[in-house]
Order: sequence, then C-alpha cells, then structure tokens
Amino acid sequence: MIEEGQSPGADGESAEESSAQQQPKKKGSFWKELPILLGVALLVAWLVRSFVVQTYYIPSGSMETTLQIDDRVLVNKLVYEFSEPERGEIIVFTAPESWRSVMEEDEFIKRVIAVGGDHVVCCDDEGRITVNGEPIDESSYLYTNPMTGQQDPPSQDPFDLVVPEGRLWVMGDHRSASGDSRERFVRTRGDVQASTIEVDAVIGKAFVLFWPVGDFNWFGIPATYEDVPEPS
Repeated sequence: MIEEGQSPGADGESAEESSAQQQPKKKGSFWKELPILLGVALLVAWLVRSFVVQTYYIPSGSMETTLQIDDRVLVNKLVYEFSEPERGEIIVFTAPESWRSVMEEDEFIKRVIAVGGDHVVCCDDEGRITVNGEPIDESSYLYTNPMTGQQDPPSQDPFDLVVPEGRLWVMGDHRSASGDSRERFVRTRGDVQASTIEVDAVIGKAFVLFWPVGDFNWFGIPATYEDVPEPS
C-alpha cells in the first residue's frame, strides 16, 4: 500500500534515484581509448611490414619492361618460410657486397632462372638459355627497346655451370642493364659462388605490381619454366 505523498520507489527512494542505481557505469571516453587504438594499429602495421608483406619501389631499369623505374610492388615476406624460391619467380634479396655499386643500396630485385643443383647454360643453337637441358623461352618478359623494337638477347656472354645447393642464379629482365649472376660470372671469370646468391638472402617474393594503378599486374611463373626437368 502506498501512503499519500510517498513515491513508488522502494523504501521511500524516489523513482529517479532507483533508476540511476540500475544504470551501468559509463565506460572510458573515446578520447581516452584513442591512443590505445592507435598504438595497436601501429603495432599491427609494423608486424605486417616486418614479417608478412612490404612495399618496395623500383630504383633502376634492370627489370624493364616487367618493372619500370619508380613502380611499386608488394613483396610476400612469409612465403619462403614454408617453401623455396622457384624458377621464374621475381624475388627481392639482400645483395652480396660485391654486387653493390653503392653499399647502402643492398636490396635487389631479379628473376630466378635456376635453383640449387640446376645445370644452366648459355646458349643453345637458337640463342636460348637452357636449364637441365631444357631451353627456356624468355620472349614474354625480356626487355624490348621501344625505339628499335629489338629485344635483349638472353645473354651476350656464354656460361656453363651447376648452381650450388642452397643458392640461386638470378637475372634481370633487362639483360643489357642488369647487375646479376651473368654479370658477376663474367667479372669474376667464372666464380660460381660469387655469381649466385644464398637462398637465405632472399627477403621475399614480389607478387603484384600495384602502382601505377593503370599498370596493375599479378606476377606468375612464366609457362616455359613448367617444362624444366629436375636436375639429374
């Protein structure tokens, strides 16, 4: 029974007081949480950049016309934790000091032509590089001079070697403007170790050209490498 003049709240409390007690306490304000959210976002971005995917820009013409100067590519830095580089892939790696013209410029991007155990030769009667006796057709990516329409030959210098285990033979698509395995082979007079790179020096695989947007392109392994047999 409610006496005259008594509010309907329990034990004489007002309805407003009862309602206020039932409401949950307010959480911290957005502005207090914002620094934490930003910190988490920065940490996630750092982890992704350090261990998963990183953006690289192209500083030279050694991979033309597949990659032009100032192009931007995304590089998968995690893929080789579970697999080995394959023939035909485009990779970013830490170059040996002897390969560098400027010591600070230590990250190169090239195409894998042969892997450990492969017998790589230049060239057959038709001017093609062979890997384990199989000629590879590089016409889909070798540099073509836009003024003359002439395409770079696979190599202007002969070589015949077996790639050591745990190492890679890499070349730029613009063969006449690339400091790569062929160039080091010539300079070192056939030093196979100095002409190849360690698999452990590979940073990751370039898998997409994303800038300029109009040149967007996914990188796959050219079909010609599918016919290369394993070394015997």
